[in-house]
Amino acid sequence: MAVAQLALFDRAEEARAYHDPGRSGFFSILVDVDGDKRQSSHRLIEMPTVLGLVDKTRDTWLTQAEFIRPNRRVVNLARVGLLFADLDTYRQPWATGRTPEQLAASVLYHCAQEGIPAPSMLIFSGRGVQAKWLLDRPVPRQALPRWNACQKYLIDRLMPVGADVAAKDASRVLRVVETVNTKSGEVCRVVHVETGADGQPVRYGFEYLAETLLPVARWEIEQQREARAERRQQLKLLPGAKTDNLRGFSGRQLAWHRLEDLRKLATLRGGVQEGERMQHLFWRLNFLLLSGATHSGAMYHEAKALARELAPDWQQNSKELMTLYAKAKAYEAGEKVSFGGREYAPLYTPRNDTLINLFQITDDEQAHLRTIISKDMALKRRRERDRTRDEARRRAAGAVDRETYLEAANAKQAQAQALRAQGLSIRAIAQQMGVSVGSVSGYLKAAPCVQSGSPITAEKLGVQSPSPITNGEAYARAVGPAFE
Repeated sequence: MAVAQLALFDRAEEARAYHDPGRSGFFSILVDVDGDKRQSSHRLIEMPTVLGLVDKTRDTWLTQAEFIRPNRRVVNLARVGLLFADLDTYRQPWATGRTPEQLAASVLYHCAQEGIPAPSMLIFSGRGVQAKWLLDRPVPRQALPRWNACQKYLIDRLMPVGADVAAKDASRVLRVVETVNTKSGEVCRVVHVETGADGQPVRYGFEYLAETLLPVARWEIEQQREARAERRQQLKLLPGAKTDNLRGFSGRQLAWHRLEDLRKLATLRGGVQEGERMQHLFWRLNFLLLSGATHSGAMYHEAKALARELAPDWQQNSKELMTLYAKAKAYEAGEKVSFGGREYAPLYTPRNDTLINLFQITDDEQAHLRTIISKDMALKRRRERDRTRDEARRRAAGAVDRETYLEAANAKQAQAQALRAQGLSIRAIAQQMGVSVGSVSGYLKAAPCVQSGSPITAEKLGVQSPSPITNGEAYARAVGPAFE
């Protein structure tokens, strides 16, 4: 694409590619003022105004995700509309002396070689390249663990072109287009746009990207969840690396859902009492770390955001989190804890019963939670899922629901009784209706059809009669001898 066309992508248009000022939520701007990085958060509706006021001569960064509170911590994530990678190409010997456009061409070539879909946009950051894959719709906070998994594998496969492993979390900020990178004196600008048939930057479905990037596709995971025995067999057949990735993803997803359950529990209870706040903070932070959505380096920042969520004026004691910090460092180093002949992560991985007792979660509260539920509640939900699945299978096989079945039976009963009221024999009725004599006998023995008060006409039942027949009349004429 020509440079003239790329010039259309100013900082506001580039930001609108993955931010929608019409949505609710917040974004953050980070500005370097004489070596002091200052952050401010604003409502999405204010984005055009805020970006218009940006000083182009200063280093400026923008959040890639959107948040539910004016704070870019991952616990406040609302949604994210893209995948991205910050490529430090200036650290790669092969990139020396290349122009921004040549760097972009190298990144595109590597993506093609790796089977990675072409980035929607490539942005020269002043020294390196930002690669962005726009999504056709934002990924909600519930899917963050899966989004994180995609980011992780994307970064892993882009390591040869300088992918920054530290720049992959949802709270990340990247340089704003048209602002200067003071380290190089270069201006951040769009250098490549992959366009679709409509001439706009190409957008990808998240499911498509996930199945392309992740070692195990989502449908495989769901299939394995449906049948545990089959899952174990499939895991034995998968290569070791894929097995580990699948288990790791499942564990991260569970940890994130447990974090969300604890937040939901607080909402159900109308807040958290003062004496219970540290307990909530500790376990929420533990599950946040287990989910992979944050790391030890950002742990205390996330802790402050979670503390403000529990109580805006609560000053939590950071010293009480020192043990958790040490465990997070050990977890990131790949250490394991041996217990009962098995190995576990250094972070805490409690059973559901432990959490239920610890937080005194009632059955009524469990009904609103996703994962922190008792065995009885889990069994009840499993039976309900099985019933729903079996019902859907029967419908697909041609079976009708009970209401439809009874409606048809009532119609046949009414027709048989109306014909009987005209004096037809059981055999004649059976022949006319195309059913057995036994069926007609059953229709005539059954209680009268209870429908609306409007008359049942002979024409509606396919019976020739000069006058309407009401329910009561049909019943009165049909109570004669059952057989002739």
